[in-house]
Amino acid sequence: MRVLISVTDKTGVSEFARGLVSLGAELISTGGTARLLREKGIPVRDVSEVTNFPEMLDGRVKTMHPKITGAILAVRSNPEHVASLAEHEIEPIDMVVVNLYQFEKIAARTDASLEDLIENIDIGGPTMIRSAAKNWQDVAIVTAADDYPALLDELKTSGGSLSRETKWRLAVQAFETTAAYDRAISAKLATIGKAPEALPQTLDIRVPRKLALRYGENPHQQAALYSNGTAGIAGAEQLHGKELSYNNLVDLDACWQLVCEFSRPAVAIIKHTNPAGCAEQATQVEAYLKALACDPVSAFGGVIGFNREVDEATAAEVAKLFVEAIAAPAYSPAALTILTAKKNIRLVRVTSVNEPLVVKSISGGFLAQTADNATFDRAQCVVKTRREPTAEEWTALEFAWKVVKHVKSNAIVYANPGQTAAVGAGQMSRVDSVNIGASKAHLPTAGTVVASDAFFPFPDGLEQAAKHGATAFIQPGGSVKDADVIAAADALCVAMVFTGVRHFRH
Repeated sequence: MRVLISVTDKTGVSEFARGLVSLGAELISTGGTARLLREKGIPVRDVSEVTNFPEMLDGRVKTMHPKITGAILAVRSNPEHVASLAEHEIEPIDMVVVNLYQFEKIAARTDASLEDLIENIDIGGPTMIRSAAKNWQDVAIVTAADDYPALLDELKTSGGSLSRETKWRLAVQAFETTAAYDRAISAKLATIGKAPEALPQTLDIRVPRKLALRYGENPHQQAALYSNGTAGIAGAEQLHGKELSYNNLVDLDACWQLVCEFSRPAVAIIKHTNPAGCAEQATQVEAYLKALACDPVSAFGGVIGFNREVDEATAAEVAKLFVEAIAAPAYSPAALTILTAKKNIRLVRVTSVNEPLVVKSISGGFLAQTADNATFDRAQCVVKTRREPTAEEWTALEFAWKVVKHVKSNAIVYANPGQTAAVGAGQMSRVDSVNIGASKAHLPTAGTVVASDAFFPFPDGLEQAAKHGATAFIQPGGSVKDADVIAAADALCVAMVFTGVRHFRH
């Protein structure tokens, strides 16, 4: 067996090479890889010995030679190919072990120049990989160091050969490797000399599968989590509990995005992607208790998000409730001791992430939009009523506006300063959201403020909320009936603020 080894990432390669030699393999290698193997006492021939041609052009040309590509591409069952090898004194290569220049690592550097990028575009590596993968029945192509131990075991147990199934798996993996490499290069080079595009001409969402899930939203649906990072909910580290479900992940993402709106200690309790309660207070435990008070019935079996390390006092309160999962940036040792006593609760540690695009699949394609990163700006708000909000109402209005952004449309939030009092979500008419929110309230709605994610199309929604005790309103404005809604607010002596920003969430 003849093996060509040429790797940039040399993790495990000397151990693999030594194992191959112990099985009788002859090794051929290039540059730094050959030097490493010799330093480890592993016999190896330089590619230049095989080709009778030196490496040239600062290493740009090493393996692109008929005695290498021919040795890889020759089909052993084709008599003409075998005759050509004999005529040109080319010995076949049976295995190619290659990984590529680390272009993505260089591209991630803020100081990387165009010259740096160009010089880290591998040419010979992809050529060898594609050649071996094309001739997969005769040549094994190894592109991942993780495969080394299993391949050695198979070679040892089979007497020095790999199965057809293994070679096919390696070939498919090899083409995935070169495809990802070329995508990384084209994506990076497309940005050179151009202002960043919010919506790219080509949407590349090829992401590796990170986790197979038991099922999707329902047991008859298959599901998996895909992620190439370590941030956000998709990249979160699970510290404890049962495996995460599809619905857990969706709800965890909803609560995490909501609590990230706040700078003070904040807690969000989510049920089916909507807030059952949310609060921002001076302490975490106070925020949790106020969030829970909004709707303790719906909170049962919910998902909770914290924007601070979970402390012992909060964990002790949370432990009194049946909770599916918790997302937080950290957990104190005492909090972990308390929460892990509950066998099934899922605890995940999350690092924040700014998503440039929000992508949603529809039949036949995808929709993409920039993230809704619009924040509350009091300076841009316009008071439309004769009565101005009081200082306390302004505090409550700001809080409510941050929460309503994360409620499914049509969305209505009743709030006190730093605490939701009731939530009306996902109704086909806005007045229904107003009434449903109030009808299921566990806290008094008298004296609350109301946030609406989009304009009130008619005065009825505002009038109904006022009947439930709301004293101030915040909404985008923009309805053809704005004048009627403002007049209704003035007649009821309530305050109303227009933001000019809509927060639909579908």
